[in-house]
Amino acid sequence: MNNMMTNEPTAETLLEWDRNHVLHPWHEMSEWRGYDNLLVDTAKGIFLYDGEGNKFLDGPGGMWCVQIGYDRPEMAKAISDQVMKLPYASPFTKATEPSAVLAKRMIEFSPGDLNTVFFTTGGSTAVDTAIRAMHYMNNSLGRPDKKIVLAREKGYHGSTYLASTVSGKERSVTKFDAEQRLVRFLPNINPYIRPDGMDEAAWCDEKVADLENLIAEVGADNIGAYIAEPILCSGGVIVPPKGYHKRTLDVCRAHDILYISDEVVTGFGRLGHWFSSEEVFGIVPDMITCAKGLTSGYLPLGACLISDAVMERMTGAGAAPFSNGYTYSAHPVSCAAALKNIEIFEDENLLAHVRSVTPQFQARLRSLTKYPIIGDARGEGLVGCVECRLTKDGSRFEDEQKIGARLDEVCQDMGLLVRPLINMCVFSPPLIITEKEIDLMFDILEAAIQKVSVEFEK
Repeated sequence: MNNMMTNEPTAETLLEWDRNHVLHPWHEMSEWRGYDNLLVDTAKGIFLYDGEGNKFLDGPGGMWCVQIGYDRPEMAKAISDQVMKLPYASPFTKATEPSAVLAKRMIEFSPGDLNTVFFTTGGSTAVDTAIRAMHYMNNSLGRPDKKIVLAREKGYHGSTYLASTVSGKERSVTKFDAEQRLVRFLPNINPYIRPDGMDEAAWCDEKVADLENLIAEVGADNIGAYIAEPILCSGGVIVPPKGYHKRTLDVCRAHDILYISDEVVTGFGRLGHWFSSEEVFGIVPDMITCAKGLTSGYLPLGACLISDAVMERMTGAGAAPFSNGYTYSAHPVSCAAALKNIEIFEDENLLAHVRSVTPQFQARLRSLTKYPIIGDARGEGLVGCVECRLTKDGSRFEDEQKIGARLDEVCQDMGLLVRPLINMCVFSPPLIITEKEIDLMFDILEAAIQKVSVEFEK
């Protein structure tokens, strides 16, 4: 047995333990035990601090999730109070006040008839739940072949088996298996890659036609659902062309294909609304998945919201249990944290704040295209991406593979954290960010772009 630690470990010791014993998400296995992550110690507002007191503006907002910012004593109290009152109850046989109240609050601001909430442990299990609900419904209706999910290249829906199966992000480099029989992918919808001379309306027509053609190829009788992020965030903050969501929903309705809107990132204020499906993109889907901002990252929690129409079709074809669940579904402490999170949103009018500062955020973002190495700067609400392009024909792809990591490194040295994605950097700061802090974030990012530009000029 290991000896009890008598002294506080140093930063160097902690990093050594991390290297030797922690397998981090998405690390290159060729670099296992050969990397150092930023060792964060404390956090306040929109800033993180390491053990030496160095300050970093948290550009990614944790992992797209710390909406209310760090160091919220009211959140700590709500969590502590619930721990002392009731730390756990089996979701299979017991109801609790936090989960019942949270479900009621969530359906108050969900669109249409999405009046049933299934609580999960995070975004991946919320997506799994939505797909399994579709399976259950179609099996109940005597349609065992109607199971294929249509998804989009560059889309990301999670790391569990079903969620990763329907994720189209960088599939060519993965060493993991996926259930290929259950998914078909639509081509990249990013307007940035459309041919020269094609306007966005024509691009939208082409992308909707991609969906119609794939349905014709696969057969509507074999397709159970279409899953789509309102904005493909992990794929590079790809904003679909205007009208795309409504038109694809109409196509799905015509073929009795369920529409799953994955709002794990875009939900809970990122675009200035509780959910963006209806308020921003004008659609009422059959299911919505959410997580992340639901608790502002303070505790793990996810949810799948299901429409009354789907629930009626699930329950009207004979008795059978919905045998999908998790030990920590509807965890009372996590639900209490979500309720406090919603209360903070309302008390501080955060949704209106996001809508108020969005124009400044997006204007600063788009101004970065003045630098030759920035091929595109795109986003919506308080989420953005800069995509570096050294040549239009891609002939410097090897350099472009390095440029995102280099930009991330320079930003960190200057006190800003961003999230590198190959030749892109994305950011989604806490929603409490002020106009002054937005300028600080983009001032650092712009200075880093200037420095990296010189390094990659040829």
